[in-house]
Amino acid sequence: MWLEVLCLVTLLAFLFYRWVTVNNDFFAKRGIPYDKPSFLMGSFVEIFRRQKPMYDVIIDLYNKHDGKVYGIFDQRQPLLLIRDPELIKLMAIRDFEHFPNHRNAFLKDDAHESHIFGSSLFFLQNAKWKEMRNTLSPAFTGSKLRNTFLLMNEVGQQIGVYLDGEIAKKCDHMGGMDLNLKDLAKRFTSDVIATTAFGVQVNSFSDADNEFYTMGKKMTSFTFWQNIKFVMISNFGKLCKLLNIDLFDKKLTSYYMNLVMNTMAYRKQHNVVRPDMINMLMEAQGLLGKDKPNKGKYEWTDTDMVAQCLLFFIAGYETVSSLMCFTALELMFNPKIQEKLYEEISKVSQELGDQPLTYEVIQNMTYLDMIISEVLRKWPGTLAVDRVCTKEISYDLDNGQKLTINAGDAVWFPINALHMDAKYWPEPEKFMPERFSEENKEKIIPFTYMPFGVGPRNCIGSRLALLEAKSYIYYLVRDYRIESSPQMYNPTKLSPNFFEMVPEGGFWFRLVQRKFVVEKLPDIDYEY
Repeated sequence: MWLEVLCLVTLLAFLFYRWVTVNNDFFAKRGIPYDKPSFLMGSFVEIFRRQKPMYDVIIDLYNKHDGKVYGIFDQRQPLLLIRDPELIKLMAIRDFEHFPNHRNAFLKDDAHESHIFGSSLFFLQNAKWKEMRNTLSPAFTGSKLRNTFLLMNEVGQQIGVYLDGEIAKKCDHMGGMDLNLKDLAKRFTSDVIATTAFGVQVNSFSDADNEFYTMGKKMTSFTFWQNIKFVMISNFGKLCKLLNIDLFDKKLTSYYMNLVMNTMAYRKQHNVVRPDMINMLMEAQGLLGKDKPNKGKYEWTDTDMVAQCLLFFIAGYETVSSLMCFTALELMFNPKIQEKLYEEISKVSQELGDQPLTYEVIQNMTYLDMIISEVLRKWPGTLAVDRVCTKEISYDLDNGQKLTINAGDAVWFPINALHMDAKYWPEPEKFMPERFSEENKEKIIPFTYMPFGVGPRNCIGSRLALLEAKSYIYYLVRDYRIESSPQMYNPTKLSPNFFEMVPEGGFWFRLVQRKFVVEKLPDIDYEY
C-alpha cells in the first residue's frame, strides 16, 4: 500500500516538474541567449521573494545582454525581451497584424467569454479589441477632453481647500507641514475617475471614507493572497474557474457593476448627458435619447461596459498618482527646477486672475510639460508591455542570425530599461527637463521613449492622464514649496513592492506655504 502511494507521489512530482520545466530549453533550441529560469518563478525570482522592485529587475535583465533580443521567463512562459528600438518599431507598427494582442490570463474556454477584467480594452483581442477601441477613442479627443477638464478642474480646486484646512490645523511656525503625498494623489485620482468615468461626484478630501474611495482602495491594494491568486489564474486557469477562484472579491466587482448599471438606467430614464465615459458607452449602444447604436460585429454586454470603467479606474488610480508623486520627488530634489516651474505657474495664475484654469492654458505650459515628460522617462507608470504573435514572422539580426517568431510566442518591450539606457539618454539618472525642449525633442531616437506604450495598442487615456498630473502639480506648486521630510527615510531606494512603485518609507514631503518662502535653495546632490 505504502509502496503504491510512494510511486503515485513520485509520479505526480515528476509530472509537475516536467510541467514546470517543459519550456526551459525554448531559447536554447533556437540559439537565442537567455536568462536561466528559477524553478516556477522564471526570471523574476527576486520580485516574488521581494528582494528587488520590478523596476530594477527589468533593467538588470536588459543589461545582461547587448544584442537585439534576449530570452527571459515569466514564470513558465518564455518571453523575447526586445532590446532594439528599430525591432520594436517593426513589431509594434509595421507588423502589427502579427502582434495585435496582449497576453490574457483571464480568458475562459470560450474566446469571447472572460473574467470582467479580461473583458477590458487592455485584454480584448483582435477584432473585438479594435471595435471597442473605436468606440472609446472619441472620448479622448481634444474637444471631449476640454469638457472633461472642467470636471477634473473642480477636483483640482478641492485640493487647495483641503490643504488650506490641514495647514491651519497642523502647520508649524515656518508655515509647513509633513504630508503623505501618495494618499493625497490617490484621493485626487479617485475623485477624477469617479466623475470622468463612472459619472458620480464624490469629495474624498472632505469625506475621507466615502464608499467609492474605500472600494477603489481595496480594488487596487494587491495583497499577498491576491498575488498568489494572480499566479494561480495565470497557470491554472481552468482549475481556478472550477474552484470559483477570482482575482477580485465578488463584493468589489458587484459594487462597480451595480454602480455603472444604475447610473446608465438613471440617465436613460431622465435623458441625462454628461461628458464622461459612461455617456460614450451609452452613445455607442444607442441608449441615450434618439441616438442609434453604432452597428458593429459585437453587441456589448453589461460586463463589457463595466469592464472599461473598471480598467479606467485600475489603470489610472495607481499609475497617475505615482506620476504625480514622482514629479513631486524630482521637484524636491531639484529646487531650482521647482522654482522655475513656480515662475511659469505664477505667471499663468496672475494672467487668469479670478478665471479658472482651462484646457488650453494648461496645454500651453511648456516647462510643466517638459517636467512631466522627463518624470515619465525616469519613472514610467508602465515598466514593460507585451505582445503575442498570431502569425509566424522572421527578422534578420545583425550577426546574420534569423529570428523566427511563431504563433503563440510572446515578446516584451522593456520600457523603463530603454528610458534608462545611457546609449540613448546621456546621464540617464540625472533629471533634465530640457531633454524635452522644442529644440531637443527631435534628437530623441524613436521608440526609446514610450511611457504610454507603443503602436495602435498604446494607452488610450494618455492625454487624460497628462492633464490629471499637470492639473494636480499646478495647484500644488502654485501654493506650496515641496521640501524633504524626515518621514521619507530613503527616497532614493524603491520598495520591493510587487505592484506599486514607491520609495521605501513612502512619499512623505514637507509642504511650505508660498507666503513663507523667502529664499531659493540650491539643488540637492543625490545618488540612486
